[in-house]
Amino acid sequence: MAAQQTPVGNQDLRPDLGTGVCSVPRLLGRNRGVTRNHSRRHGLVRVQFRSPTPDNARSRRMTAAAPHISVLGREAVEMLDPRDGGIYIDATFGAGGYSRLILDMPGTRVIGIDRDRSAITGGFDLVDRADGRLTLVEDRFSNLAEVCAAQGVEVIDGVVMDIGVSSMQLDQAARGFSFRLAGPLDMRMGHAGPTAADVIATASERDLADIIYLFGEERHSRGVARAIVAARKEAPITRTQALADIVARVVRSKPNEIHPATRTFQALRIFVNEELDELHRALTAAERVLKPGGRLVVVSFHSLEDRIVKNFLAERGKVSSGSRHLPEVAQMAPSFKILTKRPLTPSEDEIAANPRARSAKLRAAERTEALAHAEGAPPSWPTLERVMRGG
Repeated sequence: MAAQQTPVGNQDLRPDLGTGVCSVPRLLGRNRGVTRNHSRRHGLVRVQFRSPTPDNARSRRMTAAAPHISVLGREAVEMLDPRDGGIYIDATFGAGGYSRLILDMPGTRVIGIDRDRSAITGGFDLVDRADGRLTLVEDRFSNLAEVCAAQGVEVIDGVVMDIGVSSMQLDQAARGFSFRLAGPLDMRMGHAGPTAADVIATASERDLADIIYLFGEERHSRGVARAIVAARKEAPITRTQALADIVARVVRSKPNEIHPATRTFQALRIFVNEELDELHRALTAAERVLKPGGRLVVVSFHSLEDRIVKNFLAERGKVSSGSRHLPEVAQMAPSFKILTKRPLTPSEDEIAANPRARSAKLRAAERTEALAHAEGAPPSWPTLERVMRGG
């Protein structure tokens, strides 16, 4: 499939070119010195820019020019235990916090994945400093096995995932993730597919209620859905503040409680981006590509995500001795050894520095030599495809 073209806009794609070349998958510019190649999915597109001298490039630590540290970043990378010569996947690249820490270990190689094109372009400087050890791929992290195959990598030493929306996305009004900022009701982590406004305009009242209840755990979901359907008959709901106002008329909150629209916005964001389905698929993909002894580390930020990770690891890490009714030979051998009996949580200092970290939980496991388990049946909740076609 031919790679898509990325609008350059005001992004700095290093128009003053030198001789250095960095491989950035599936990212194309219109001009300004960016060379275009056609490629199949996950294929490489070469982006040229001025390179530092080799001595300078090798002398810099990855964290020197970019102080961003992911939530539970050091704990996650300690659990990942990166080693010289290892290949690791940063499945949710974002601002590159995990990748920087992994690359601080000499001889490591990182494949960074993100569906958000702005995260990929924001990682150009880190690719520059990594001296050929970092490859960035614009894709969904559920496709991590296919991404590895396209890079010629059969097995890897570790996968780290940071689930959910990033602070960068929340803080950009134009992305429409937050009711605190006036903007279009978009909420897409990537730049394709239906927006939250499209879902609001198309979904039935019943589907809206299910989405808000299942993905937002909002107990007033029926009332919110009813109010949305009534409001959209009067005018399209296309702005964040308009939706927040509608929800606030139904959901009452007391002082010091979360904003009334918090759960509805969370539900729409998760649904639009198919986040929980992506997580299910990404976990099973990681199971397939991790080598024996490889580590899986997942940081989640709310109970729905954490429950999926906890249940996945519990199922894959289960050791059964069989019984009179179900002999041991019929049991699947555990494919993971669980490393965190209880999830790790941020310190008080980290929460004070970043209040958004307060709900984070880290779970980790190590791949065994057992075969990967069969992928389970998909969850029965509403799907984006069905809701948008009115089925």
